[in-house]
Amino acid sequence: MTSSEKRPNILLITSDQQHWNTIGAFNSEISTPNLDRLVKEGTTFNRAYCPNPTCTPSRASIVTGMYPSQHGAWTLGTKLLEDRHVVGDDFQQAGYKTSLVGKAHFQPLQSTEEYPSLEAYPTLQDLDFWREFNGPFYGFDTVELARNHTNEAHVGQHYAIWMEENGLKNWRDYFLAPTGNMDPNETYKWKIPEKYHYNNWIAERSNAMLEDYKNNDENFFLWASFFDPHPEYLAPEPWDSMYDDKELTIPTMTPGEHEKNPPHFGKTQDDNPDFSDLNESGFGIHGYRSHHYYEYGAKFKLTDYDKKKLVSTYYGMVSMLDKYVGKILDKLDELGLTENTIVVFTTDHGHLFGQHGLQAKGGFHYEDLIKLPFIVRYPNHVPAGRTSSAIQSLVDLAPTFLSFCGLPIPHSMSGVDQKQVWLGEKDQARDHAICEFRHEATTIHQKTFVDERYKITVYYNQTYGELFDLENDPGEINNLWNEPEFAELKSTLLLKYIWAELGKEPLYMPRIWHA
Repeated sequence: MTSSEKRPNILLITSDQQHWNTIGAFNSEISTPNLDRLVKEGTTFNRAYCPNPTCTPSRASIVTGMYPSQHGAWTLGTKLLEDRHVVGDDFQQAGYKTSLVGKAHFQPLQSTEEYPSLEAYPTLQDLDFWREFNGPFYGFDTVELARNHTNEAHVGQHYAIWMEENGLKNWRDYFLAPTGNMDPNETYKWKIPEKYHYNNWIAERSNAMLEDYKNNDENFFLWASFFDPHPEYLAPEPWDSMYDDKELTIPTMTPGEHEKNPPHFGKTQDDNPDFSDLNESGFGIHGYRSHHYYEYGAKFKLTDYDKKKLVSTYYGMVSMLDKYVGKILDKLDELGLTENTIVVFTTDHGHLFGQHGLQAKGGFHYEDLIKLPFIVRYPNHVPAGRTSSAIQSLVDLAPTFLSFCGLPIPHSMSGVDQKQVWLGEKDQARDHAICEFRHEATTIHQKTFVDERYKITVYYNQTYGELFDLENDPGEINNLWNEPEFAELKSTLLLKYIWAELGKEPLYMPRIWHA
């Protein structure tokens, strides 16, 4: 980039736990006019993957350009240590303003002396603290944060302050309290007025920052980080009733599909499964469990009605999210920033809402859970109206952003630079993606290697695994792991996976001499 060229801005917009096939341009059952606009004006990558199917690890990978096994925040309840190199540091050193509005989730809800957390109780709900604190935080010079999904008790931070400042003094009435002062039977419809929903807060505050950057003629890296459609399944009127479940395709399990899978897959369909062989109770958050029993409000077991209604509510949450993504895109237009701003829309990981008989997330590396919606728009640079099958990973975002801005990529980042792929100048920058999952420091430890056609999953200290042919079996119904005729293919893929693991080792510094 020459000194006469204007450096681009970066606007990263993320949802939370959004299934890859929930964009109206590709799914006629859902309405997302603003995401459809991005599809029309940019390039959609239909083979994008998360490095871990849970929040903290994937989000930490976005800002570090490293895999969870490298940056250390390997599961929920862990912390991204402050000494990790983050991309915001590189942008700040180059004179960019950096900000994050919405969900961070780099730290756990529990704080300890060894691992203090600003996102933990009681600090989480100490509004006097948050009135004075706006950063710095993991490379962002300005943050406005919240932690709750829908009506969770974890509400607080800047979102609660915003609600009070906008006249909702009784905001606590719309959220569960640790003591439980809200009727848990209130499901699907959230009584909070839409104008106080965190979607509006995120869009409003993101737009305010865009105005500041425009007025001060500052380059920026802004992350607008939405919480929806992460369960619980709740949406305010009219979004809660926007879709009729009778008109939607409700995912279900194919009879017998788990017979060839590792034992824990089939156990999820039992009422009271025993996972003691994995040192797992079956009740740990996002671990292995019964997927008939999915605690929601006062419900302990999902009925047939719930299994359908949650899909229509989930779609409503996506459509509502789309409205507020549109408000941010409109603000870019209004401020004249669109032409010089790289916009990326994606999510941290996918979601299971009945596929394979499963709900939510956990150690199941189906495409539903690890593949992502992923759209890139940069007018007159990234091809418009294009769909690409070039494999992407969230670990690639940080190095690619830096590359577009003409900034050096730190040696610690193991993601790859996708700039030429995004520009349409190169077919691919990587031939595979890797997804990791660990729930506890026990035998629940798995990794998945996926290339253009095949996917293989291995488990620590286990001889079982998964092998799927995504070309002939896109629904991942027929596990080929134990099929004799695919033994040679399995060996080849295992070797490719080992090569991929070796290839993602970062070189933290260059070799400066031979000895």
